[in-house]
Amino acid sequence: MTEQTTLKTLEEIKRLAGPGNVEVSIGYVGTYAPSYPVNLVYLWTSGPQEAVLRIQLKKSANIHVSVLQEQLRRVLPREFPDTAFTFESGDIVDQIMDFGSPTPIEVAIQGFNFSADHEYAEKVRTEMAKIGHLRDLHYGQPLQYPSLNIDIDRERAGQLGLTVDQVARSVETATWSSRFVSRNFWQDPVTGVGYQVQVEVPQDQMKSMDDLSSIPLMSGGPSNHPNLGDVAHLSYGQVTGEFDRYDMQRMISLTANVQGEDLGRAADQVDAAIQRAGPPPRGVEVHVRGQVVPMRQTLHYLTLGLLFAVVAIYLLLAANFQSLRLAFVAVSTTPAVVCGVIIMLLLTGTTLNLQSFMGAIMALGVSVANSILLVTFAEAHRREGTGTSVEAAIFGGRTRLRPILMTSIAMIAGMIPMALALNEGGHQTSPLGRAVIGGLAASTLATLFILPAIFSLAQERASRSSASLDVSDPHSQYSSHGIEGERS
Repeated sequence: MTEQTTLKTLEEIKRLAGPGNVEVSIGYVGTYAPSYPVNLVYLWTSGPQEAVLRIQLKKSANIHVSVLQEQLRRVLPREFPDTAFTFESGDIVDQIMDFGSPTPIEVAIQGFNFSADHEYAEKVRTEMAKIGHLRDLHYGQPLQYPSLNIDIDRERAGQLGLTVDQVARSVETATWSSRFVSRNFWQDPVTGVGYQVQVEVPQDQMKSMDDLSSIPLMSGGPSNHPNLGDVAHLSYGQVTGEFDRYDMQRMISLTANVQGEDLGRAADQVDAAIQRAGPPPRGVEVHVRGQVVPMRQTLHYLTLGLLFAVVAIYLLLAANFQSLRLAFVAVSTTPAVVCGVIIMLLLTGTTLNLQSFMGAIMALGVSVANSILLVTFAEAHRREGTGTSVEAAIFGGRTRLRPILMTSIAMIAGMIPMALALNEGGHQTSPLGRAVIGGLAASTLATLFILPAIFSLAQERASRSSASLDVSDPHSQYSSHGIEGERS
Protein backbone atom coordinates (compact mmCIF):
# COMPACT_ATOMS: atom_id res chain seq x y z
CA MET A 1 0.00 0.00 0.00
CA THR A 2 2.75 2.46 0.93
CA GLU A 3 4.74 1.58 -2.17
CA GLN A 4 1.74 2.09 -4.45
CA THR A 5 0.96 5.47 -2.88
CA THR A 6 4.61 6.51 -3.24
CA LEU A 7 4.68 5.61 -6.94
CA LYS A 8 1.45 7.52 -7.57
CA THR A 9 2.84 10.52 -5.66
CA LEU A 10 5.98 10.46 -7.80
CA GLU A 11 3.88 10.45 -10.97
CA GLU A 12 1.89 13.43 -9.68
CA ILE A 13 5.10 15.33 -8.93
CA LYS A 14 6.39 14.63 -12.43
CA ARG A 15 3.13 15.89 -13.89
CA LEU A 16 3.21 19.15 -11.91
CA ALA A 17 6.92 19.71 -12.57
CA GLY A 18 6.39 19.30 -16.29
CA PRO A 19 7.34 16.54 -18.74
CA GLY A 20 11.01 15.70 -18.62
CA ASN A 21 11.88 18.17 -15.84
CA VAL A 22 12.63 15.52 -13.20
CA GLU A 23 16.21 14.38 -13.64
CA VAL A 24 16.68 11.91 -10.79
CA SER A 25 14.36 10.47 -8.16
CA ILE A 26 15.08 8.05 -5.35
CA GLY A 27 12.69 6.61 -2.81
CA TYR A 28 12.85 4.79 0.52
CA VAL A 29 9.64 2.95 1.32
CA GLY A 30 8.83 1.25 4.62
CA THR A 31 11.44 -0.58 6.66
CA TYR A 32 13.65 -3.59 6.25
CA ALA A 33 12.59 -7.01 7.45
CA PRO A 34 13.85 -7.90 10.93
CA SER A 35 16.09 -10.56 9.40
CA TYR A 36 18.05 -7.89 7.52
CA PRO A 37 21.37 -7.16 9.26
CA VAL A 38 20.84 -3.37 9.52
CA ASN A 39 19.52 -1.64 12.61
CA LEU A 40 16.31 0.28 11.97
CA VAL A 41 17.75 3.31 13.79
CA TYR A 42 19.78 4.08 10.67
CA LEU A 43 16.71 4.39 8.42
CA TRP A 44 14.90 7.58 7.43
CA THR A 45 11.50 5.95 7.92
CA SER A 46 9.82 5.07 11.20
CA GLY A 47 7.73 2.16 9.95
CA PRO A 48 6.09 0.48 6.96
CA GLN A 49 3.61 3.36 6.71
CA GLU A 50 6.24 5.97 5.84
CA ALA A 51 8.20 6.74 2.68
CA VAL A 52 10.85 9.30 1.71
CA LEU A 53 11.23 10.71 -1.80
CA ARG A 54 14.24 12.70 -2.98
CA ILE A 55 13.83 14.43 -6.32
CA GLN A 56 16.30 16.46 -8.37
CA LEU A 57 14.98 18.79 -11.05
CA LYS A 58 16.85 19.57 -14.23
CA LYS A 59 18.69 22.88 -14.43
CA SER A 60 16.86 23.69 -17.64
CA ALA A 61 13.48 23.37 -15.92
CA ASN A 62 13.71 26.91 -14.42
CA ILE A 63 11.35 25.93 -11.62
CA HIS A 64 11.39 27.68 -8.25
CA VAL A 65 11.34 24.91 -5.67
CA SER A 66 9.33 26.95 -3.18
CA VAL A 67 6.61 27.60 -5.78
CA LEU A 68 6.47 23.91 -6.70
CA GLN A 69 6.25 22.94 -3.03
CA GLU A 70 3.29 25.25 -2.47
CA GLN A 71 1.56 23.73 -5.49
CA LEU A 72 2.22 20.22 -4.20
CA ARG A 73 0.85 21.14 -0.78
CA ARG A 74 -2.46 21.99 -2.41
CA VAL A 75 -2.67 19.11 -4.88
CA LEU A 76 -1.30 16.08 -3.03
CA PRO A 77 -3.67 16.14 -0.03
CA ARG A 78 -6.57 16.39 -2.45
CA GLU A 79 -5.38 13.46 -4.56
CA PHE A 80 -4.39 11.33 -1.55
CA PRO A 81 -6.78 12.29 1.28
CA ASP A 82 -5.58 9.64 3.76
CA THR A 83 -1.91 10.56 3.42
CA ALA A 84 0.13 13.26 5.18
CA PHE A 85 2.92 15.04 3.30
CA THR A 86 5.83 17.12 4.51
CA PHE A 87 8.89 18.64 2.87
CA GLU A 88 12.31 18.30 4.46
CA SER A 89 15.62 19.98 3.67
CA GLY A 90 17.06 18.49 0.49
CA ASP A 91 20.46 20.16 0.08
CA ILE A 92 23.44 19.43 2.27
CA VAL A 93 23.79 23.04 3.49
CA ASP A 94 20.27 23.21 4.94
CA GLN A 95 20.63 19.74 6.44
CA ILE A 96 23.79 20.79 8.25
CA MET A 97 22.27 24.08 9.42
CA ASP A 98 19.21 22.23 10.76
CA PHE A 99 21.52 20.52 13.29
CA GLY A 100 19.76 17.15 13.13
CA SER A 101 16.22 18.49 12.76
CA PRO A 102 14.28 17.54 9.62
CA THR A 103 12.95 21.10 9.18
CA PRO A 104 14.16 24.63 10.04
CA ILE A 105 11.79 24.82 13.03
CA GLU A 106 11.42 22.05 15.60
CA VAL A 107 9.75 22.31 18.99
CA ALA A 108 10.80 19.49 21.32
CA ILE A 109 8.73 18.64 24.41
CA GLN A 110 10.44 16.24 26.77
CA GLY A 111 9.92 14.93 30.27
CA PHE A 112 9.58 11.79 32.35
CA ASN A 113 5.79 11.57 31.96
CA PHE A 114 5.03 10.80 28.33
CA SER A 115 1.29 11.39 28.74
CA ALA A 116 1.93 14.87 30.12
CA ASP A 117 4.34 15.53 27.27
CA HIS A 118 1.72 14.51 24.71
CA GLU A 119 -1.02 16.59 26.33
CA TYR A 120 1.08 19.74 26.39
CA ALA A 121 2.42 19.07 22.88
CA GLU A 122 -1.15 19.03 21.60
CA LYS A 123 -1.73 22.50 23.13
CA VAL A 124 1.43 23.81 21.48
CA ARG A 125 0.40 22.26 18.18
CA THR A 126 -2.99 23.96 18.34
CA GLU A 127 -1.39 27.37 18.88
CA MET A 128 1.28 26.83 16.21
CA ALA A 129 -1.43 25.88 13.70
CA LYS A 130 -2.68 29.49 13.97
CA ILE A 131 0.56 30.83 12.46
CA GLY A 132 -0.16 31.39 8.80
CA HIS A 133 3.46 31.20 7.60
CA LEU A 134 4.11 27.69 8.95
CA ARG A 135 3.80 24.74 6.60
CA ASP A 136 3.83 20.95 7.10
CA LEU A 137 3.17 21.18 10.85
CA HIS A 138 3.11 17.65 12.24
CA TYR A 139 4.54 15.40 14.92
CA GLY A 140 7.96 13.97 14.24
CA GLN A 141 6.93 10.61 15.69
CA PRO A 142 3.95 8.36 14.81
CA LEU A 143 1.92 8.78 18.01
CA GLN A 144 -1.18 6.92 16.79
CA TYR A 145 0.30 3.86 15.15
CA PRO A 146 -2.40 1.17 14.59
CA SER A 147 -1.99 -1.91 16.72
CA LEU A 148 -3.68 -5.21 17.42
CA ASN A 149 -3.89 -5.84 21.16
CA ILE A 150 -3.81 -9.37 22.57
CA ASP A 151 -5.06 -9.58 26.18
CA ILE A 152 -4.32 -13.08 27.54
CA ASP A 153 -6.68 -14.60 30.07
CA ARG A 154 -4.10 -16.17 32.37
CA GLU A 155 -6.68 -18.18 34.30
CA ARG A 156 -8.18 -19.69 31.15
CA ALA A 157 -4.72 -20.40 29.76
CA GLY A 158 -3.71 -22.13 32.98
CA GLN A 159 -6.77 -24.36 32.86
CA LEU A 160 -5.73 -25.48 29.38
CA GLY A 161 -2.17 -26.14 30.51
CA LEU A 162 -0.64 -23.11 28.79
CA THR A 163 1.68 -20.38 30.02
CA VAL A 164 1.98 -16.82 28.80
CA ASP A 165 5.43 -17.64 27.41
CA GLN A 166 4.00 -20.45 25.26
CA VAL A 167 1.25 -18.19 23.93
CA ALA A 168 3.72 -15.40 23.12
CA ARG A 169 6.08 -17.79 21.32
CA SER A 170 3.25 -19.18 19.22
CA VAL A 171 2.08 -15.70 18.22
CA GLU A 172 5.60 -14.56 17.43
CA THR A 173 6.32 -17.60 15.31
CA ALA A 174 3.08 -17.20 13.34
CA THR A 175 3.32 -13.46 12.75
CA TRP A 176 7.07 -13.16 12.22
CA SER A 177 9.26 -16.24 12.11
CA SER A 178 10.65 -19.07 14.19
CA ARG A 179 13.96 -17.21 13.98
CA PHE A 180 13.02 -15.18 17.02
CA VAL A 181 11.92 -18.21 19.05
CA SER A 182 14.26 -21.00 18.16
CA ARG A 183 17.38 -20.50 16.10
CA ASN A 184 18.13 -23.42 13.81
CA PHE A 185 21.23 -23.71 11.65
CA TRP A 186 21.96 -26.24 8.93
CA GLN A 187 25.49 -26.87 7.82
CA ASP A 188 26.13 -27.73 4.20
CA PRO A 189 28.18 -30.98 4.29
CA VAL A 190 29.95 -30.08 1.05
CA THR A 191 30.98 -26.45 1.67
CA GLY A 192 30.75 -26.38 5.45
CA VAL A 193 28.80 -23.14 5.32
CA GLY A 194 26.08 -22.75 7.92
CA TYR A 195 22.63 -21.49 6.93
CA GLN A 196 19.88 -20.30 9.18
CA VAL A 197 16.64 -22.24 8.79
CA GLN A 198 13.40 -20.60 9.85
CA VAL A 199 9.71 -21.27 9.39
CA GLU A 200 7.29 -18.52 8.43
CA VAL A 201 3.56 -18.39 7.82
CA PRO A 202 2.76 -16.88 4.38
CA GLN A 203 1.53 -13.32 4.68
CA ASP A 204 -1.64 -14.01 2.69
CA GLN A 205 -2.64 -16.52 5.37
CA MET A 206 -2.15 -14.08 8.25
CA LYS A 207 -3.90 -10.85 7.32
CA SER A 208 -6.97 -10.53 9.56
CA MET A 209 -8.01 -10.80 13.16
CA ASP A 210 -9.76 -14.12 12.44
CA ASP A 211 -6.54 -15.56 11.04
CA LEU A 212 -4.74 -14.48 14.19
CA SER A 213 -7.44 -15.96 16.45
CA SER A 214 -7.04 -19.35 14.82
CA ILE A 215 -3.34 -19.70 15.62
CA PRO A 216 -2.86 -23.09 17.36
CA LEU A 217 -1.05 -22.95 20.66
CA MET A 218 -0.17 -26.66 20.98
CA SER A 219 1.44 -28.93 18.45
CA GLY A 220 0.84 -32.65 17.96
CA GLY A 221 -2.75 -32.59 19.31
CA PRO A 222 -5.82 -34.15 17.72
CA SER A 223 -7.10 -30.68 16.63
CA ASN A 224 -6.08 -27.05 16.37
CA HIS A 225 -7.51 -26.28 19.78
CA PRO A 226 -6.73 -24.58 21.95
CA ASN A 227 -6.05 -21.64 19.66
CA LEU A 228 -5.32 -18.02 20.45
CA GLY A 229 -8.98 -17.01 20.42
CA ASP A 230 -9.69 -19.49 23.25
CA VAL A 231 -7.34 -17.87 25.75
CA ALA A 232 -7.08 -14.21 24.63
CA HIS A 233 -9.21 -11.25 23.66
CA LEU A 234 -8.13 -9.51 20.44
CA SER A 235 -8.92 -5.86 19.68
CA TYR A 236 -7.65 -3.01 17.55
CA GLY A 237 -5.94 -0.05 19.18
CA GLN A 238 -3.28 2.64 18.82
CA VAL A 239 0.21 2.85 20.27
CA THR A 240 3.22 5.12 19.94
CA GLY A 241 5.10 3.88 16.91
CA GLU A 242 8.47 5.43 17.79
CA PHE A 243 10.13 6.76 20.93
CA ASP A 244 12.82 9.40 20.55
CA ARG A 245 14.96 10.27 23.53
CA TYR A 246 17.06 13.27 24.43
CA ASP A 247 19.15 13.20 27.60
CA MET A 248 17.52 9.83 28.41
CA GLN A 249 14.04 11.43 28.41
CA ARG A 250 11.31 10.54 25.94
CA MET A 251 10.64 13.40 23.58
CA ILE A 252 7.82 14.56 21.31
CA SER A 253 8.82 16.90 18.51
CA LEU A 254 6.75 19.26 16.37
CA THR A 255 8.35 20.12 13.03
CA ALA A 256 7.36 22.83 10.55
CA ASN A 257 8.63 24.66 7.49
CA VAL A 258 8.47 28.40 6.89
CA GLN A 259 6.97 29.94 3.76
CA GLY A 260 6.62 33.64 2.96
CA GLU A 261 8.34 34.83 6.14
CA ASP A 262 11.90 35.08 7.37
CA LEU A 263 13.04 32.60 9.98
CA GLY A 264 13.59 35.25 12.66
CA ARG A 265 10.00 36.52 12.66
CA ALA A 266 8.65 32.97 12.36
CA ALA A 267 10.72 31.92 15.38
CA ASP A 268 9.31 34.84 17.37
CA GLN A 269 5.79 33.78 16.44
CA VAL A 270 6.55 30.22 17.54
CA ASP A 271 7.80 31.52 20.89
CA ALA A 272 4.58 33.50 21.26
CA ALA A 273 2.54 30.38 20.44
CA ILE A 274 4.36 28.43 23.16
CA GLN A 275 3.60 31.21 25.61
CA ARG A 276 -0.09 31.13 24.66
CA ALA A 277 -0.16 27.38 25.28
CA GLY A 278 0.46 28.11 28.95
CA PRO A 279 3.15 26.96 31.35
CA PRO A 280 4.26 23.35 30.82
CA PRO A 281 3.46 20.73 33.46
CA ARG A 282 5.96 20.04 36.17
CA GLY A 283 8.97 18.20 34.83
CA VAL A 284 8.19 19.02 31.17
CA GLU A 285 10.73 21.04 29.20
CA VAL A 286 10.19 22.84 25.89
CA HIS A 287 13.05 23.56 23.50
CA VAL A 288 13.01 25.26 20.10
CA ARG A 289 15.58 23.65 17.80
CA GLY A 290 16.46 23.44 14.15
CA GLN A 291 17.95 26.54 12.55
CA VAL A 292 16.48 28.86 15.18
CA VAL A 293 19.14 28.39 17.86
CA PRO A 294 22.23 28.77 15.61
CA MET A 295 20.55 31.69 13.81
CA ARG A 296 19.97 33.58 17.05
CA GLN A 297 23.45 32.83 18.34
CA THR A 298 25.03 33.88 15.05
CA LEU A 299 23.09 37.14 14.81
CA HIS A 300 23.81 37.92 18.47
CA TYR A 301 27.54 37.45 18.09
CA LEU A 302 27.60 39.25 14.76
CA THR A 303 25.83 42.24 16.34
CA LEU A 304 28.38 42.28 19.14
CA GLY A 305 31.17 41.92 16.59
CA LEU A 306 29.84 44.85 14.56
CA LEU A 307 29.62 47.04 17.66
CA PHE A 308 33.10 46.02 18.82
CA ALA A 309 34.42 46.75 15.33
CA VAL A 310 33.02 50.29 15.42
CA VAL A 311 34.45 50.86 18.91
CA ALA A 312 37.84 49.44 17.91
CA ILE A 313 37.95 51.59 14.78
CA TYR A 314 37.02 54.65 16.83
CA LEU A 315 39.80 54.03 19.35
CA LEU A 316 42.38 53.43 16.61
CA LEU A 317 41.34 56.59 14.82
CA ALA A 318 41.49 58.53 18.08
CA ALA A 319 45.08 57.41 18.51
CA ASN A 320 45.89 58.13 14.87
CA PHE A 321 44.34 61.62 14.75
CA GLN A 322 45.16 62.25 18.42
CA SER A 323 41.68 63.71 18.70
CA LEU A 324 38.45 62.14 19.89
CA ARG A 325 36.54 64.72 17.87
CA LEU A 326 38.16 63.77 14.55
CA ALA A 327 37.71 60.07 15.30
CA PHE A 328 34.00 60.68 15.81
CA VAL A 329 33.82 62.57 12.51
CA ALA A 330 35.49 59.67 10.68
CA VAL A 331 32.99 57.09 11.98
CA SER A 332 29.97 59.39 11.62
CA THR A 333 29.06 57.71 8.31
CA THR A 334 28.40 54.39 10.07
CA PRO A 335 24.63 55.03 10.42
CA ALA A 336 24.48 55.63 6.67
CA VAL A 337 25.94 52.17 6.07
CA VAL A 338 23.33 50.57 8.31
CA CYS A 339 20.49 52.52 6.67
CA GLY A 340 21.72 51.64 3.19
CA VAL A 341 21.92 47.93 4.04
CA ILE A 342 18.41 47.91 5.52
CA ILE A 343 16.90 49.80 2.58
CA MET A 344 18.54 47.49 0.03
CA LEU A 345 17.39 44.37 1.89
CA LEU A 346 13.85 45.73 2.04
CA LEU A 347 13.79 46.64 -1.65
CA THR A 348 15.09 43.22 -2.73
CA GLY A 349 13.04 41.22 -0.22
CA THR A 350 16.18 39.79 1.38
CA THR A 351 16.33 38.72 5.00
CA LEU A 352 18.89 39.82 7.57
CA ASN A 353 21.10 36.74 7.81
CA LEU A 354 24.72 35.71 8.13
CA GLN A 355 25.62 36.73 4.59
CA SER A 356 23.97 40.15 4.80
CA PHE A 357 25.67 40.78 8.15
CA MET A 358 29.05 39.99 6.58
CA GLY A 359 28.21 42.35 3.73
CA ALA A 360 27.36 45.10 6.22
CA ILE A 361 30.73 44.64 7.95
CA MET A 362 32.53 44.80 4.59
CA ALA A 363 30.64 47.97 3.60
CA LEU A 364 31.47 49.48 6.98
CA GLY A 365 35.19 48.91 6.45
CA VAL A 366 35.24 50.52 3.00
CA SER A 367 33.07 53.41 4.22
CA VAL A 368 35.37 54.18 7.14
CA ALA A 369 38.39 54.01 4.81
CA ASN A 370 36.80 56.63 2.53
CA SER A 371 35.96 58.80 5.54
CA ILE A 372 39.51 58.60 6.85
CA LEU A 373 40.78 59.67 3.44
CA LEU A 374 38.62 62.78 3.33
CA VAL A 375 39.10 63.75 6.98
CA THR A 376 42.89 63.39 6.77
CA PHE A 377 43.23 65.73 3.81
CA ALA A 378 40.71 68.21 5.19
CA GLU A 379 42.42 68.37 8.59
CA ALA A 380 45.86 68.76 7.03
CA HIS A 381 44.59 71.66 4.93
CA ARG A 382 42.97 73.30 7.97
CA ARG A 383 46.15 73.11 10.06
CA GLU A 384 48.09 74.85 7.34
CA GLY A 385 46.09 77.94 8.30
CA THR A 386 45.05 78.85 4.79
CA GLY A 387 41.30 78.87 5.40
CA THR A 388 38.36 78.05 7.64
CA SER A 389 37.06 74.63 8.53
CA VAL A 390 34.38 74.95 5.83
CA GLU A 391 37.00 75.64 3.18
CA ALA A 392 39.08 72.75 4.50
CA ALA A 393 36.07 70.40 4.27
CA ILE A 394 35.37 71.51 0.71
CA PHE A 395 39.04 71.06 -0.18
CA GLY A 396 39.08 67.52 1.25
CA GLY A 397 35.91 66.53 -0.61
CA ARG A 398 37.11 68.06 -3.89
CA THR A 399 40.58 66.54 -3.86
CA ARG A 400 39.44 63.08 -2.69
CA LEU A 401 36.30 62.89 -4.85
CA ARG A 402 37.89 60.71 -7.54
CA PRO A 403 39.58 58.14 -5.20
CA ILE A 404 36.40 57.74 -3.14
CA LEU A 405 34.21 57.27 -6.23
CA MET A 406 36.70 54.84 -7.81
CA THR A 407 36.84 52.71 -4.67
CA SER A 408 33.08 52.62 -4.14
CA ILE A 409 32.12 52.09 -7.80
CA ALA A 410 34.67 49.30 -8.21
CA MET A 411 33.37 47.55 -5.09
CA ILE A 412 29.73 47.93 -6.14
CA ALA A 413 30.43 46.74 -9.69
CA GLY A 414 32.22 43.67 -8.36
CA MET A 415 29.25 42.79 -6.16
CA ILE A 416 26.56 43.09 -8.86
CA PRO A 417 26.96 39.52 -10.24
CA MET A 418 26.81 38.12 -6.71
CA ALA A 419 23.75 40.21 -5.86
CA LEU A 420 21.91 39.00 -8.97
CA ALA A 421 22.50 35.32 -8.00
CA LEU A 422 23.03 34.25 -11.59
CA ASN A 423 25.03 31.11 -10.92
CA GLU A 424 23.93 27.87 -9.25
CA GLY A 425 23.49 28.29 -5.52
CA GLY A 426 23.89 32.05 -5.87
CA HIS A 427 20.83 32.72 -3.69
CA GLN A 428 22.89 31.67 -0.67
CA THR A 429 25.51 34.42 -1.15
CA SER A 430 23.38 37.08 -2.86
CA PRO A 431 22.50 38.80 0.48
CA LEU A 432 26.19 39.61 0.94
CA GLY A 433 26.42 41.39 -2.41
CA ARG A 434 23.16 43.26 -1.89
CA ALA A 435 24.21 44.42 1.57
CA VAL A 436 27.56 45.68 0.27
CA ILE A 437 25.90 47.54 -2.60
CA GLY A 438 23.30 49.20 -0.39
CA GLY A 439 25.73 50.08 2.38
CA LEU A 440 28.40 51.50 0.04
CA ALA A 441 25.93 53.49 -2.04
CA ALA A 442 24.48 55.19 1.04
CA SER A 443 27.86 55.70 2.74
CA THR A 444 29.43 57.17 -0.41
CA LEU A 445 26.72 59.80 -0.61
CA ALA A 446 27.08 60.51 3.10
CA THR A 447 30.87 60.75 2.81
CA LEU A 448 30.74 63.24 -0.04
CA PHE A 449 27.81 65.41 1.09
CA ILE A 450 27.23 64.98 4.83
CA LEU A 451 30.71 64.22 6.19
CA PRO A 452 32.18 67.64 5.09
CA ALA A 453 29.39 69.42 6.96
CA ILE A 454 30.04 67.37 10.08
CA PHE A 455 33.77 68.09 9.80
CA SER A 456 33.26 71.83 9.41
CA LEU A 457 30.98 71.95 12.47
CA ALA A 458 33.25 69.80 14.62
CA GLN A 459 36.49 71.62 13.72
CA GLU A 460 35.12 75.15 13.53
CA ARG A 461 36.76 76.27 16.80
CA ALA A 462 39.44 73.59 17.07
CA SER A 463 43.05 74.60 17.60
CA ARG A 464 45.37 74.47 14.61
CA SER A 465 48.25 73.12 16.65
CA SER A 466 48.75 69.39 17.00
CA ALA A 467 47.83 67.71 20.26
CA SER A 468 50.77 65.34 19.97
CA LEU A 469 53.21 65.16 22.88
CA ASP A 470 55.86 63.46 20.76
CA VAL A 471 58.88 65.75 20.43
CA SER A 472 59.87 63.99 17.21
CA ASP A 473 56.57 64.96 15.58
CA PRO A 474 57.20 68.11 13.49
CA HIS A 475 53.56 69.18 13.91
CA SER A 476 53.71 68.96 17.71
CA GLN A 477 54.09 72.17 19.70
CA TYR A 478 56.62 70.31 21.85
CA SER A 479 58.94 69.40 18.98
CA SER A 480 62.36 71.03 18.64
CA HIS A 481 61.10 73.15 15.73
CA GLY A 482 58.14 74.32 17.75
CA ILE A 483 60.29 75.25 20.76
CA GLU A 484 62.83 77.17 18.61
CA GLY A 485 59.99 79.04 16.94
CA GLU A 486 58.62 80.13 20.32
CA ARG A 487 62.10 81.30 21.46
CA SER A 488 62.63 83.32 18.34
